[in-house]
Amino acid sequence: MQGTWRKAALAAALSITGVLGGLAIAAPAQAQTVESGSVSFSGDPGDYITGGDSYSYSTENGDQLTTNGSADNSYVSVSISGYNGDWWSVDFDAPGSAALAPGTYKGATRYPFNGAGPGLDLSGEGRGCNELTGTFTVLNAVFGPNGYVQTFDATFEQHCEGWEAAARGEVHISNPPPPEPLDLELAVATDGIANRINGNAVLQGTVTCNQPTSVSLEGAVTQIVRRVLVRGTFSAQVSCTPGSATQWTATAVPTGTTPFGKGKAEAITRATGHDVEYDEYVTVSNTSIVTLTRS
Repeated sequence: MQGTWRKAALAAALSITGVLGGLAIAAPAQAQTVESGSVSFSGDPGDYITGGDSYSYSTENGDQLTTNGSADNSYVSVSISGYNGDWWSVDFDAPGSAALAPGTYKGATRYPFNGAGPGLDLSGEGRGCNELTGTFTVLNAVFGPNGYVQTFDATFEQHCEGWEAAARGEVHISNPPPPEPLDLELAVATDGIANRINGNAVLQGTVTCNQPTSVSLEGAVTQIVRRVLVRGTFSAQVSCTPGSATQWTATAVPTGTTPFGKGKAEAITRATGHDVEYDEYVTVSNTSIVTLTRS
């Protein structure tokens, strides 16, 4: 019987991937409004992007700057919404998946078509390069979780279409220290109920969190009853509030005609909450043996 149980548990562990595999965790961080920063650039006569003019924007002058970074800190984008209606963006991308760190990145080509090399792109006001070459220097880069850009200082030089005329500029971004990401914990009680009337299995447990969030729970219960594999899925949703554990209860309905019974069962559970600070979904999982008693 022990061998049968192990085989059944293995089958359940493999099949649960199909049941719960639809969950996805968002990778990129949401755009951040820059608390303090500036972007300035100018171009040589004949530069297509700048038209040979100079541009300067700063949060102190009422211009809105936003940043967006990648989770691996290899990419930073700065968008400009000028008080006067201008709009621009400049992208910096490190080679491969390396993090953007202080140093000079030569041989940059147009982001996001830069392949394994460094990427750069200054564009806006309806103008952009089809192809470009350039160089940028990261002077300072401090990141937080999930692509949060705390500090980013860089200078750049960009040549459109291989022309000699260049656009040159600098970026200075300063944001407060990053907020804590969502910390979600899941517990499943080791005792449950096998309902003798409808054959369902009732599980319970708790979730804890460090920021308010709605938590979705889903999972599957697997049990051997008289050499028959009994299996059922469950789902529940609770509102988690920091400071105390939030109770949850879920009911698994058997998929076949054999009801859940008294004895041990395997429960695989996942809990997912939305991190409002970073616009991320955080998922935690738990696999445990639950002892069902008849009720």
